Amino acid sequence: MRVVAQRVASGAVSWEEDGTPRRATIGHGLVLLVGAAGDDDETAVRRLADKIIDLRVFADAAGKMNLSLVDVRGAALIVSQFTLFADMSRGRRPSLLKAGDPARAEQRYETFVEQFRARGIETQTGSFGAVMRVGIENDGPVTLVLSTDEWPTRV
Repeated sequence: MRVVAQRVASGAVSWEEDGTPRRATIGHGLVLLVGAAGDDDETAVRRLADKIIDLRVFADAAGKMNLSLVDVRGAALIVSQFTLFADMSRGRRPSLLKAGDPARAEQRYETFVEQFRARGIETQTGSFGAVMRVGIENDGPVTLVLSTDEWPTRV
């Protein structure tokens, strides 16, 4: 699993489902772009979710990044993003073969989302596999990249 976590003042995702426009929004919190591979271990997925929930990336009274999503009662907007598994080591077109089986990846994505809800985090999502538009009002900006696997980024 790979996650791009962005601290936000607000975030939104919109998509169409069965011809009906859908939208999910949050205020202060984290927007999480999540790439779930079919071979991800459920224990590792839960551990990564807990790590992100407990990341101290929000400012305390002294302005120091010392508070977590729980501490600030922030929300999470979790959006599936299989292109985080793109291999760009050859050529100019991304290879997406490492994204894995979509059905298993969706299960891992749902496990990730449920971990946030189980911890009492207000959680909104897009629609797994849908074409979506994501709006992010970065706060800071603070952007972190996390992964349960080795993530070679050479081009």
